[in-house]
Amino acid sequence: MSYLDERARRVISANDSEGKSYITKDELTETREALPAFVLNDLWRVDSLPVKITDDDTLTGTVVNSPPSAGLVVRIVTFPPESAIEESAYNASFDKFHGMESGIGDDEKGMHGTLAVDIVTILKGEMYCRFESGEETLLRTGDTIINRGTKHVWSVRGTEPCTVVATVLSTDVLAESLVSAAEPR
Repeated sequence: MSYLDERARRVISANDSEGKSYITKDELTETREALPAFVLNDLWRVDSLPVKITDDDTLTGTVVNSPPSAGLVVRIVTFPPESAIEESAYNASFDKFHGMESGIGDDEKGMHGTLAVDIVTILKGEMYCRFESGEETLLRTGDTIINRGTKHVWSVRGTEPCTVVATVLSTDVLAESLVSAAEPR
C-alpha cells in the first residue's frame, strides 16, 4: 500500500440515557487530504475549550491547517521518505496546505511555521525536525515534540514513511507577535 492510501479509523464513544457507555461511531475519517509531501487524516476538531462532553466534533469534511481560534484539531499525518518525492511536488504540497510558498525567505524547502502549539507524537517510523538555528533532533516511535509557533521542517531520511499524531492547539499569538513572544536562550 502506498502512503497516499493511508486512512485513519476513529472510534467515538458516549454515554446513553441510562449512563452506560457505548460506541457511537466506528469509521474511517472522511476529513482527509492526500498530497505528495504528506497525507492528513483529521480525527477530531472542536471550536472552543472546554468542550461539553456531549458535543460532537466540528469536522467539515475539508482539512484546514489551523485549529479554530479557541479550539483544537487532532490529526494523523503520514510523511513519505524524502527520496520518494520530487522537490516541485513537495513545495506544491506545502504551498497548498500552509498557504505560503515553501522556503520563501528560508534556505530550506519545507521550512514553515504555524500560529499554534503543535504536539506531535511519532506513531511509526522516524523523522528529523530541523529549526532555523540549524539545530535538529531525531524523533523515533513514541517520542513527542512540542512546537510552539516555531518555524521547522520535517525530514524523513530513511526508506519507510513516518506516521504521527498531531494535536494542534490554537494560541493568542498573531504572526507579528512571534518575535515578541520569544523566550530568552
